[in-house]
Amino acid sequence: MSDRSGQPDPAPPLDLGALFHPEDDLARRNEKLLSITGALIRQVEAMPEDHDHGFAQFQRAAMLEEQVRSRTRDLERALDLLNTSNARLAEASRETEAARQNLAAAIETVQEGFALFDTDERMVMCNSRFSVLLPDIVPKLVPGLGFDDYLNLAASSAHILLPADVSPPDWVEMRRARHKEHHFILDLAVEGDRWLQISEHRTDDGGTVILQTEVTDLIRREREERGRLQDDHAQIMRATLDHLTLGVCIFDARLLLLGWNEKLAEYLALPRTRVRQGMHFDQLLEQVKSQFLFPHGLSPHRISDWVRRVRRKDSLAIELTRKGGQIFKIFAQETPGGGFVMSFDDVSAERGALAALSQANETLEARVAARTLELEDALAQAERANAVRARFVAAASHDLLQPLSAATLYLASLPDETMSAPARKTIDKVQRSLDSVEGLLGALLDISRLESGHAAVTLEPIELGPLFAQLREEFIPLAARKGLQLIVPPVQGAVVISDQVYLRRILQNLISNAIRYTAQGRVHVGLRRRGDEWQAQIRDSGPGIDTADQALIFREFHRLDSKAAAGEGLGLGLAIVERAAGQLGHRIGLRSALGCGSTFSVSMTSAEGLLPARTPPAPQTRTAGPDEEQSGQTVLLVENDAELARATTELLERWGLTVLGVASGEEALDLIAETGVEPDLCLVDYQLGAGMDGIACLNALRMRFGRDLPARLVTADRSAELGERAREYGIEILQKPVAPRLLGAFIFGSE
Repeated sequence: MSDRSGQPDPAPPLDLGALFHPEDDLARRNEKLLSITGALIRQVEAMPEDHDHGFAQFQRAAMLEEQVRSRTRDLERALDLLNTSNARLAEASRETEAARQNLAAAIETVQEGFALFDTDERMVMCNSRFSVLLPDIVPKLVPGLGFDDYLNLAASSAHILLPADVSPPDWVEMRRARHKEHHFILDLAVEGDRWLQISEHRTDDGGTVILQTEVTDLIRREREERGRLQDDHAQIMRATLDHLTLGVCIFDARLLLLGWNEKLAEYLALPRTRVRQGMHFDQLLEQVKSQFLFPHGLSPHRISDWVRRVRRKDSLAIELTRKGGQIFKIFAQETPGGGFVMSFDDVSAERGALAALSQANETLEARVAARTLELEDALAQAERANAVRARFVAAASHDLLQPLSAATLYLASLPDETMSAPARKTIDKVQRSLDSVEGLLGALLDISRLESGHAAVTLEPIELGPLFAQLREEFIPLAARKGLQLIVPPVQGAVVISDQVYLRRILQNLISNAIRYTAQGRVHVGLRRRGDEWQAQIRDSGPGIDTADQALIFREFHRLDSKAAAGEGLGLGLAIVERAAGQLGHRIGLRSALGCGSTFSVSMTSAEGLLPARTPPAPQTRTAGPDEEQSGQTVLLVENDAELARATTELLERWGLTVLGVASGEEALDLIAETGVEPDLCLVDYQLGAGMDGIACLNALRMRFGRDLPARLVTADRSAELGERAREYGIEILQKPVAPRLLGAFIFGSE
């Protein structure tokens, strides 16, 4: 082939890469290039001079030589770079190997077995102590070993001791599951009674480090310590069992005897040679069952059945009588681990005592029954005596109040204008004495009713404001006569549950006592709120009460001031306070000390929101006397006590009234029928003898005139029954002895 100029086509460039083997190094390539160059030169020299292509070939040879030299220089530079890289790589390899040797040396110094697995769970290295107790797998622990292969090797070792219920595949599965944890520790038993503690930890880059520590000595010491503790516990248990008064035996889950005490052998009369550790329960039962008498429905099989239960949820408790009369209480209960403990208790003495006690109890019951009958008779007699006493007190009080009422009215009927000053003083003293007698009789009646339980109380809402105002008006004159200051602040909005009459009597007695025993200073009556209660407080500046006497002052007829005059009372005021408060459910409190005064308190349940009962108006205190409107009026007086009738008649006539006096209700009706007189006012005694009583008389008069007459029922009876009956008929009562001011309030008041 030639181009257009007639010259032959130039040869294609030579591909030098095709001359070299890919694995030839730089020296080999240089060697080949030199050989090729030499062969070309020799070929050129051997050609004839006249050859047409000689020069062209020479030129090509020269060009090829230049290319070879250029490529050789490139190869030399590449070789230099390669040599430098190889040198650096060799240095790095030496440093890596040195580091690896240092790491291996460091790992080798670790006292435990050490193994490192990379993130692909391939073993990187391990030291010589790793798995040293499993020598049959040590040769196979080489770098590159997979983690699962290591587990299978360990599980297949002839030196590993797995638990009886764990197979090698089970152990491998357990290790794989634990391998998912970042950190864990487990113990592994090895033949020769040796132990490995295996701890596995995850590295930061995801690799795994396994440490193996031999803990044989530690476990053996723990065993020895546990053995010593068990021996100590056994000794303590033995000492405890021997000191028990019970016979005790302990069995394990296989029903084999573990321990017993001497008391058991004594109770069961068993020689030492017939009781031994490890004997079966059935052997022991067979030896002793003939000694006991089993009651109907109970046999040794019941005990055996309980012993052989898989779950002994309930304990076993039975009583057996031994031939000869001894009674044993047998108790058995399951222990942790499936065993049980059984105790024998000789309860013969207790059962004998119980039998004796039962017999004594029967005797005692008979005696108690007889004594009960006696007490019932005595109680009936006491109740009859109490009823007789109550009737006697009521009758005696009535009989005493009759002349007392007459004396009071006689004194009131005496003309003031003709009386000298000394006589007036004497009359005042007599009147105060009569008032004292009236108060004492009233207190005796109150005590009688409260003790007999016949004091009927009506619990209802009571407004305290009006009551405290009445007490203030009532006692200010009494306090002023002694030179004392009585302070009763106004009360608003306070409502309590109580009885109107008895609550007033309680507060009256407390205020009266405070004034009586206070020589100077003041008496303060106040009200305080205490949660859901109102507390009335009566505080004085008196001498105070010693602690030893505070429990005595509520007794009947007990007065701390032995020098007090008889007219000042018999010491019944606080006794009435305590009993009345008990009936009402109020609490009485006392704070006092010698020289510091006293504070009595009455705590009452609050009743805000309830409708308070109507507080009766305070007694009229104005002096009774005639006026033009009442003068000449006719008063029907029905009174069967002649002396009291004369005293009342004299007082009424002195006031300018006309008195029609009769002794019975029947006489009153006959008198009205004969004379046709219609009285303006009626004063009718309640107890009028064998005929009709005062209420019946007033009702008959109402029917006679067809309307209600201004009237009062006069009586010494303070019973709740009479009060309820009078309220039922709309009749108001004047209590004997009738105070002239109250009688005047009725006659000259609004009626």
